[in-house]
Amino acid sequence: MALTRDLNPMPDDVRADLEVRGLMAAYRARPAYQQNDYLGWIARAKRPATRAKRLAQMLDELERGDAYMNMTYRGPRS
Repeated sequence: MALTRDLNPMPDDVRADLEVRGLMAAYRARPAYQQNDYLGWIARAKRPATRAKRLAQMLDELERGDAYMNMTYRGPRS
């Protein structure tokens, strides 16, 4: 499914953190809108501390696999 919103580019540091933590597959397994929303949310942070907090939240949610932006996430429907 194509997104109707603008696509947010993945910053190099986000890519590196996903790879270091072994979470790129978990990130790519999420729906395209979630991938895009995470990147946009991180990019819109005005302060470096806020950006770091948002990135850490995304990584933790991907690692746990049970949340998306502090909401319950159960994965793709069968």
